[in-house]
Amino acid sequence: MVSYLLPSASTVMKKREEALDALRGLAILLMVLSSSISFGILPAWMYHAQVPPPYHVFKPELPGITWVDLVFPFFLFTMGAAIPLALQKKLTEQSVLKTVGQLIQRYALLVVFALFTFYARAWVMSGTPGWKEHLLSIGCFFVLFLMYARFNSLKNKALSLGIKIVGFALAAAFLYLYPFKNGFSLGSSDIIIIVLANMAFFGTLIWWLTRNQPLLRIGILPLIMAILLTAKDAGTWNSAFFNWSPLPWMYKFYYLKYLFIVLPGTFAGEWLLNRSASPIQDLVPGAKAKLLSVGMLCWVLLICNVVCLYMRWLVPNLFISAALSLLLLRQLKRLGEGSDKVLFTKFANAGVYLLILGLFFEAFEGGIKKDISTFSYYFLNTGLAFLVLLSFTIFERLGYISAIITYLGNNGKNPMVAYTAGNLLLIPLLKLAGTDVYLDNVASLPAGGFLRGLIFTGVVSLITLYCTRAKLFWKT
Repeated sequence: MVSYLLPSASTVMKKREEALDALRGLAILLMVLSSSISFGILPAWMYHAQVPPPYHVFKPELPGITWVDLVFPFFLFTMGAAIPLALQKKLTEQSVLKTVGQLIQRYALLVVFALFTFYARAWVMSGTPGWKEHLLSIGCFFVLFLMYARFNSLKNKALSLGIKIVGFALAAAFLYLYPFKNGFSLGSSDIIIIVLANMAFFGTLIWWLTRNQPLLRIGILPLIMAILLTAKDAGTWNSAFFNWSPLPWMYKFYYLKYLFIVLPGTFAGEWLLNRSASPIQDLVPGAKAKLLSVGMLCWVLLICNVVCLYMRWLVPNLFISAALSLLLLRQLKRLGEGSDKVLFTKFANAGVYLLILGLFFEAFEGGIKKDISTFSYYFLNTGLAFLVLLSFTIFERLGYISAIITYLGNNGKNPMVAYTAGNLLLIPLLKLAGTDVYLDNVASLPAGGFLRGLIFTGVVSLITLYCTRAKLFWKT
């Protein structure tokens, strides 16, 4: 068990993990892209597998995944990995009560974010939004800066607190006074953010209680699985526990299924934390080519699984994935000591195991699906997330595609801005300027539906990069 003990705060280097930020940035940008491409006109693999074109009617019986189905679990994985990186130092420097208070505060702030950003959308305010609603959406976007930005340049803490109070007061007044088209209800909010709020709370709490007992952390997952699998048996305590909620609009046991992604992610964060406490190792002779091949194999495995699972080539995919995984592990085994071999091997072992586990679960629950999500979906996507993080860590270590990793990382450092900039700033500006018509006309060009999303995502990314470089980070 000693190998799992975390380094003390005094030994942890003050350095962001650029590869982890890059994975988060990739996830959030692909999330924006998937929601901004033209609907109904592109091939089915450009959308969620269970919501195919042209009418995008939800078909839960359809198995398979597309690239769109990777983005949310990848983001959840990075959330889990960030927990030990963000909390380890705090646990040694502040009281338990203060940490508990911060944990509850983060949960509450994310729930408020989910409510406010949902109702700040012009089409939620009105069935026929006009210039007033669009201006109000833009105003709400800037109110979010008052609520969530860190004004570190202000030395006057009272002034900084006052700005936040004004922001939350404006948000409360808006939610209370505005005559929304369907009225205001706590039950209507951004479900993605509600899920993230629950994962931030329960994922952090479980990691905190098990940070020196990793086997116990793993052991919690079968208990959650047991409740999920037995919840349909009416009249049992399992069903009652599954359905009980003191506040259904912000917590449901159903959300805890995503801990199958978040909790494995915490191990990645711990391994990065342990690596950051050690001096950077020099590359041993011959390591560069082997590491490059490992990084490339990670992406081949991802592409192979997405294509084969979508096409339902299940048996060939199992054998191909097994062969590629063995090759990847063999390349790492041949790597000499040093060159971060321990970290890379841990990422590879976890990624390969979870990937193969997901494939073994594939036949369960009617095949892999994002909605309604299956256990094969959790395991396989977590395995792929480990492998993509491994590839980014290797590329960062080798100095390859450093511009891309930095670009993605700068987006990943400000995910809350990236998530809201499209709905609350870009779309209203396009509507007010009348330029949304030109963007929609792009869809008439060859591959224009994808190009439309690419342009939209590019502008959202520029907005996010500006905020990152201006150090306007939204934090909870």
